[in-house]
Amino acid sequence: MKILLTLSYLGTNFSGYQVQKNARTVQGELNAAARSLFGYDCDVTGCSRTDAGVHANMFCATVTKKGESFLETHISADRIPAAMNAHLPTDIAVDRAEWVDDDFHPRYDVKYKEYVYKISNRPTRNPFEEGRAWHIPYIIDEKAVEKMNSAAQFYVGKHDFSAFMASGSTVESTVREVNYAEVSKNGNEIIFKVAADGFLYNMVRIMTGTLVAVAQGKIDPEDIPSIIESCDRQRAGMTAAAEGLYLNRVVY
Repeated sequence: MKILLTLSYLGTNFSGYQVQKNARTVQGELNAAARSLFGYDCDVTGCSRTDAGVHANMFCATVTKKGESFLETHISADRIPAAMNAHLPTDIAVDRAEWVDDDFHPRYDVKYKEYVYKISNRPTRNPFEEGRAWHIPYIIDEKAVEKMNSAAQFYVGKHDFSAFMASGSTVESTVREVNYAEVSKNGNEIIFKVAADGFLYNMVRIMTGTLVAVAQGKIDPEDIPSIIESCDRQRAGMTAAAEGLYLNRVVY
């Protein structure tokens, strides 16, 4: 058996999830905390590889003994969150822990993941949103938000999303199935929510940048299908800032 952790983190001061030399990462902090708690080196495998500056409201990771498919501990699962948190910095928190089978994989067994992207839409920046939302100073009105939402509906379905992948990226398949996509506005905050069976590198951020181009009138909502079909990154919008992106939910 192995332990599955459900956690959250503020990505502002991390160079992404995956361990890197000479850089602070979420995985690096989890590895160190697991080593301190269990008394031996562990393998911590995450459900995703979030980029530098990207946050997670919900993130899942398994912990096993290094080089093995199981974990050895006498600590009960209900005590592990508090015990792990005692060894973690304040920008990461474990919320829950549970035992899962040795063959469970936190990334490959995911049914779908949901991301949210936050835009702070106000004339002046809000210091309390610094690093936690993309500040766009020109006002995007309700009519423009409706256009963004209409455009987002064309993302839904199974498509080749090459046009929404960072240039130079390589992956075995660029086909992904989007379950739902929606844009809403509440006061000064615009939220783009999207769920899919998987995401390409920078896919949500490029989707967001494209929707902002729709709001600006640079792209028509009805152009989205042809952009998808073109598989041409140059036809989609800009890559939105990392700071507005949150992994919001992971469903197994």
